[in-house]
Amino acid sequence: MKSADIEARRVARLGAVQALYQMEVSGASTEDVIAAFDTGRLPRESEDILITDAEGDMELFRTLVEKAVDRQATLDRAIARHLSKGWRLERIDAVARAILRAGAAELEQRPDIPVAVVIDEYVEVAKRFFEGPEPGFVNATLDACAKDLRSSV
Repeated sequence: MKSADIEARRVARLGAVQALYQMEVSGASTEDVIAAFDTGRLPRESEDILITDAEGDMELFRTLVEKAVDRQATLDRAIARHLSKGWRLERIDAVARAILRAGAAELEQRPDIPVAVVIDEYVEVAKRFFEGPEPGFVNATLDACAKDLRSSV
């Protein structure tokens, strides 16, 4: 895979996390966030770190956002099954929740992308937003979810 394609996927993943977060906190629609990404209005940076000037992989972005929304109940159940006892998905930080939902959607919908790649990419997204234990939490949760989600495709 070419470097430009890898960067385009990274942009799409970060954009999907931002879109899912925006949808949750502001009530934006799927169509709104897809249009924002397509026209470059979704930020392509976090914490003043420019991710890339590359165009995002629109197909991957659309799949992640649409499937995270359409299959949210199923994905949320898969994620919730692997949370620590006493924790509910609603208690998790909204950004972490968006990361987990995008990662779970990619695991389920894109069997052509290796599990390890998907998990590593979302751990990197988590590192852009969190300095604490969250990247490890994302890693462990998506790894556990992969066993459920890849067998259901």
